[in-house]
Amino acid sequence: MTMTYEAYLDEVTTLITEMYDVSEEAAIKQVMRAQAADFFTLHDDIPAMRTQERAVQDAKAMYQQIQEASTAAAPKQPKPAQPTRQPKQARAGTRKK
Repeated sequence: MTMTYEAYLDEVTTLITEMYDVSEEAAIKQVMRAQAADFFTLHDDIPAMRTQERAVQDAKAMYQQIQEASTAAAPKQPKPAQPTRQPKQARAGTRKK
């Protein structure tokens, strides 16, 4: 059974929130980004593409995009600084007797 284009987008959004630990707001943003990037253009033109099975596939694809975007946007943590070591000669004179 096919859905209207709007119902299909709603279903993909709902599936993202139900299948994965993604907020509704994040799911809506991702679906809107995908729509703006013409991901759903054929879905609009070909009603047969707007099925429940296809919505599950598209929800998985949207979630992967969310994961890739969050991984790419995560700041890289710098490695902890190593303490500088003095050469043995310099340390030899600093010992307490």
